[in-house]
Amino acid sequence: MNKALFLDRDGVINKEINYLHRIEDVEFIDGIFEMCRFFEEGGFLPIIVTNQAGIARGYYSEGDFHVLNDWMLKEFRQKNVHIRKVYFCPYHPTDGVGRYKKDSPDRKPRPGMLLRAQQEFNLNMTKSILLGDKESDIQAGIDAGVGTNVLFSSQLNVPTAADIVMDRLATLPQIITSK
Repeated sequence: MNKALFLDRDGVINKEINYLHRIEDVEFIDGIFEMCRFFEEGGFLPIIVTNQAGIARGYYSEGDFHVLNDWMLKEFRQKNVHIRKVYFCPYHPTDGVGRYKKDSPDRKPRPGMLLRAQQEFNLNMTKSILLGDKESDIQAGIDAGVGTNVLFSSQLNVPTAADIVMDRLATLPQIITSK
């Protein structure tokens, strides 16, 4: 069985700006490439799981998302990190427009995207790690049976169900290897 490094996108891979959908607005979080490379070299499959309510709300299209996503994956490849797949949820149960107004099992805090990855990549969830910046990410990881759920936050003393809270990506490899 494989193990995954599940990554939320906005707020973990790139700095959070509301409804990011343009390449020119991307600013990567310090240490994201090095941290991902460390875990990939340790046998983890990097997988992105991201809610995309901007699509649901009509702020940008799925096509816009894919253009940005393809560019981002290329940036990772150039840094010798191979993201195995990007799962995204374009739905929102209350603020979605048209076909995007839907209560989806993939929308975090539900674990649908993680469970689909588990089946597709034959993942051992208890050996996997989830890294998110919101409690909804952590809840999805817990509900999917992810063994280590990490909250990436500038506030280290927030109430959370996460196993680890950290404010610098560079510290995660040290924390995990010392466990």
